[in-house]
Parts: sequence; C-alpha cells; structure tokens
Amino acid sequence: MKILTFPVGQLQANCYFVICEQTHRTAIIDPGDDADFLIAKLQQNQCIPRAIIATHGHFDHVLGITDLKLTLNIPLYLHKADQAILKNAAQSADYWTKVQTAVPAPQVDQFLTEGQFISFGIVKLQVIHTPGHTPGGVCLYSKKYKILLSGDTLFKKGIGRTDFSYGNFEQLQHSLKRILALPGETTVYPGHGETTTIGEEETFLKSFLRL
Repeated sequence: MKILTFPVGQLQANCYFVICEQTHRTAIIDPGDDADFLIAKLQQNQCIPRAIIATHGHFDHVLGITDLKLTLNIPLYLHKADQAILKNAAQSADYWTKVQTAVPAPQVDQFLTEGQFISFGIVKLQVIHTPGHTPGGVCLYSKKYKILLSGDTLFKKGIGRTDFSYGNFEQLQHSLKRILALPGETTVYPGHGETTTIGEEETFLKSFLRL
C-alpha cells in the first residue's frame, strides 16, 4: 500500500490517495476541493481510481467530489447519518469561506456501515463508525498495513470539535476510546495536519478521556 497526501481547499483538508501498489487501484479519501489538481495527480501517479470515500460530510472534505464523479465515473461512499450535512455542504462553504460555491451535492452510491470492508486491488479498508464530530463520521482502518485514516475525529494532539448542533461530545469520547484500543504502532492520517501514531497520542487521549 502507498498513501499520497494532498492538502486542498481554503481549510487545507488532507485528501489521501490510498493506492494498491500491485494493481494501481486507488481509493480517494476526502477530496475537499481542487478536483482538476487531484485528477492531474491521479494521472501523474498512474492511479486507477475505484472509489471516493468521505470520512464525513463537511464541506472542506467533499467539495471536489461532484467534479471527480463526473470525470471518473466512480462511486461515492458516505455514512447515511451525514447525508444531510453533505447536501448542505455548498451553503456551509459559502458561510464559512465567504466564497459562493455553486456545486450541486453529489449522489451517494453506497452508505458506509460499521465493520464494512472496502476493497481495491489487494487492499482492504475497514469502516469504523466514529460519531461525535458529525453523526456519520467514520475512520478507515487497515490492520494489515497498520494505518488509520481518522478524518476529523483525531488529529495530532487534537480532536474534532463538537460544538455544532449535530455534534455530540459523549459520542466523540466513545469513538476516541475505540481508536485508543488500536495497536500503538498504527499510523494515523488525520483530516488536517500531520500524521501521528496511536502510541504518540496515547498520553494525550488518556488525559482527555480521564483514563
């Protein structure tokens, strides 16, 4: 497995290409903006895109999806509980960035479920439903490759905010406890900022969770 990272959009959300090195089949995680740039990067790296996966529905993680779907004709995966947030992504972008975004909401082709595996080439990512930041937030985990794509649930020395109307602090605490139970050597690829590991975040998480 190979992972390429591209911070995109005004909020510099991390878009990830998760690539099966044997087949070049690729999952695009959280294409938050700059679809033309991402398509060029797919071509440069000889990627064969097979799926778009949104860890949650916030605008800074999804604005590039519509153009990518139109160009690449690949399915979008999202948890059903975030469908309403996805539908309002353009309005949210207008509000937070002060830039009008006339991008129609993309059609979700498959709703993610807890424990589901998404396969491309010989790579499999397992869905861990981690609500709190949003109701339908998910992390994507590979035990074999020891990686976790955490969306906005966990950052390096930080966690997702829960002060939106649909946020839930207690749910986020439960989600973080689940993440903390993963092996310490697991590399975490967050929705913003630098990579980290479960082990590096253990002290921070235990302090936050009062464990």
